Amino acid sequence: MLAMFALAILLFDLMLSNQEKWRNAIIAFFGLGFSAYAVYTNWRWIQLTHLAPGRGISGMLGTVFMDRFALYFFCLYLAGAAVTILMSMRYLEVENENHGEYYALLLLSVAGMMCMAMGYDIVLIFIGLELMAISTYVLVGFLRRDRRSNEAALKYFLLGAFSSGIFAYGLSLFYGLTGSTNLSTINLRVGALMRNSDYRPVLIIAMVTTITGLLFKIAAIPFHQWAPDAYEGAPTCVTGFMSVSVKAAGWAMLFRILLWGLLPIRPLWLPLLVFVSIATMTGANLAALSQTNTKRLLAYSSIAHVGYMLLGLIAGTETDLNPDGFKGILIYLLVYTFMNLGAFGVITSLRHRKIIGDELDDLNGLYSRAPVEATLMLIFMLSLAGIPPLAGFWGKYFIFLGLMESGHYALAALGVIYSVFGLYYYLKIANAMLMRQPEKGEETLAVSYSMRFALGIAGFATLFIGILPNRFIEMANWALGIAQNPSMAKLMR
Repeated sequence: MLAMFALAILLFDLMLSNQEKWRNAIIAFFGLGFSAYAVYTNWRWIQLTHLAPGRGISGMLGTVFMDRFALYFFCLYLAGAAVTILMSMRYLEVENENHGEYYALLLLSVAGMMCMAMGYDIVLIFIGLELMAISTYVLVGFLRRDRRSNEAALKYFLLGAFSSGIFAYGLSLFYGLTGSTNLSTINLRVGALMRNSDYRPVLIIAMVTTITGLLFKIAAIPFHQWAPDAYEGAPTCVTGFMSVSVKAAGWAMLFRILLWGLLPIRPLWLPLLVFVSIATMTGANLAALSQTNTKRLLAYSSIAHVGYMLLGLIAGTETDLNPDGFKGILIYLLVYTFMNLGAFGVITSLRHRKIIGDELDDLNGLYSRAPVEATLMLIFMLSLAGIPPLAGFWGKYFIFLGLMESGHYALAALGVIYSVFGLYYYLKIANAMLMRQPEKGEETLAVSYSMRFALGIAGFATLFIGILPNRFIEMANWALGIAQNPSMAKLMR
């Protein structure tokens, strides 16, 4: 559905005048709507057939696996794309870059993400990754007359191509070791290879190169160099889309490969993830403290959140699988979709003919110019910091709970300390909006109806999930195929 509507946009765009380009967004919405109906059909099929948790249906010669996990991520991708389209309509007109290719690339990138989430064969996963990545490279450089956008796209493309090569090399080694590209077959055979000392050196090289590619896609330190530059130079609405949907796709791919394919060798990759998570939280939080560009600040914030989510993966894969760590990641990705897109939506709304709007000083006195947008931005910042009763609190709660249950008390304490660091630089934005005076000559901020709708969705979701989280926790439980803890259910009620 997404591919068909993307091609339809490319054809339909040829018949539209410059004043009618907004209709491309309507076609893109229809594409997302039909895709959402297809996802609902699959969900209904799983419910009506009473498919057991963890089970699914395979297709295309066993290369795809449709299960609850995939459907959960499909919903995240479609929600992120829908809010991004609403944010983009006015922004592209201001930038004079309102072309149909933008929406076509957006839909094609989501199609690639879906292949990554439901892929059960490393070849299909890699093809989905490249479809998403190439579409995103073009979207980052979509402002053709902006040198920052061109530079960001080039850096992202070069580093992305390099990391994809390393990732493909690691996957090829696993194919050579196991004789299969199917994740279930790889899972069965790597355990036996680990016990054979002759194969262990090659197995370690394959694991390290594969995880390097995975960590690049989620922007974990030391493979994060592309993120601040790409976030700053890309169109702001694209930056928001990259920070949530592209990152969620990276996490879906990481889950599929590590848990469905490489779980027998977790004693090898678990210490590596511990080191990377600590380095990511430390480096990103310290770098964010000194940022004056809001997009770069939120880029480092996004990297820091990757460190927190890696803690959930560590807690979930320690000895026996701990569902609370995995649950924390899924809830984190859900709430992050709305609160981070909302934050970038407010930054996008600042863009008009004379001001780019992505410097911290551009937020000075925002409350006096646009009180609703300033209030929403404050909500998004506090949610990103994990302050209850906002949605961001629940992601951190379940991750720290999983760490405590698995005995990682030091990592849990470190995560809490770094959360305090995050509160400092989020409050820098709040201070600029509420305490500083606006620049001379600044007028009341005019926000388009589509942007208001996007911010309304993001703000409502951030508040609603935070105050009434039970049904969303049940969604994460459903995706993982686990029952809710009775004491937690009582607390939610």
